[in-house]
Amino acid sequence: MKKTPHIILTLALALMLGAALNAADRVDQLRAKLFSRDIPDVLVVAHRGDWRYAPENSMQGIERSISLGVDVVEVDLQRTKDGVLILMHDSTLERTTSYKGKGGDKGKVSEKTLEEIKKLTLKNGCGIRTKHKVPTLEELLVATKGRVLINLDKADRYFDEVFALLKKTGTTRQIIMKGGKPNDEVKRLYGAYLDEVIYMPIVNLDKPNAEQIIRDFRAGINPVAYELLYKHDTNPLPKKLARELKGNALIWYNTLWENMAGGHEDECAITQGPDAAYGYLIDNLGTRIIQTDRSELLLDYLKKRRLHD
Repeated sequence: MKKTPHIILTLALALMLGAALNAADRVDQLRAKLFSRDIPDVLVVAHRGDWRYAPENSMQGIERSISLGVDVVEVDLQRTKDGVLILMHDSTLERTTSYKGKGGDKGKVSEKTLEEIKKLTLKNGCGIRTKHKVPTLEELLVATKGRVLINLDKADRYFDEVFALLKKTGTTRQIIMKGGKPNDEVKRLYGAYLDEVIYMPIVNLDKPNAEQIIRDFRAGINPVAYELLYKHDTNPLPKKLARELKGNALIWYNTLWENMAGGHEDECAITQGPDAAYGYLIDNLGTRIIQTDRSELLLDYLKKRRLHD
């Protein structure tokens, strides 16, 4: 029997509603994993989006990350001259966009309006100009609502403005903030937001006060996860904290550069195999969140080990 336009419209609306509900369910599921503080699988964080596929901090790279199945997308924030928050790692435009200054002018973001920046196009990881545009934070939040967790880097400088946008777009529940401030300062600066936005401390394990910092946080805001850094495996703290934090908080490591996780970085995964990089962090250091520049490689490895859906 031929479907009437009314029936077709009803089916289309039902499919759209189902997709929206599934997206909302995914954010709830990811938050549940974080707040359980002890999970058998590993969450994957895409650093600046999938920037080997599309320009860093671009909507195309972020969409690619979501399609691959990452759990968190990390992006960076800067503010334009007219007060608009955009996705941009550097404080200047020269490295990542088509901006061409004169006489050493690299184009400070804070001295350019959004209109001026929107006329530029982004460069890819090889420095080649593309057709992609610089996104605003609001554009990101609207496009990814309910679909993935977002780690906002460099956001603490303007967090009152960020939070207003999160409220406006209904995305507070999917935001992760991280920083190196001590517990008391985090409570003072962000206490009003901590019931909704997830905060994770960054702790350098090579510093002499690293254990005290973690003790202060455990007695204070008691975060769901810590981002840990160390340069060499001679440091005993990573293995010690793997035991002490198990069941109390998740451990996050970055595999971007060799001095962030004892040399068990993405390049190690390529040259020596994923077991030497990701496997070491998971099996020996209790890592349950990994931020990577090689999302597809990491996801494939985790799926083979049944550590990711």
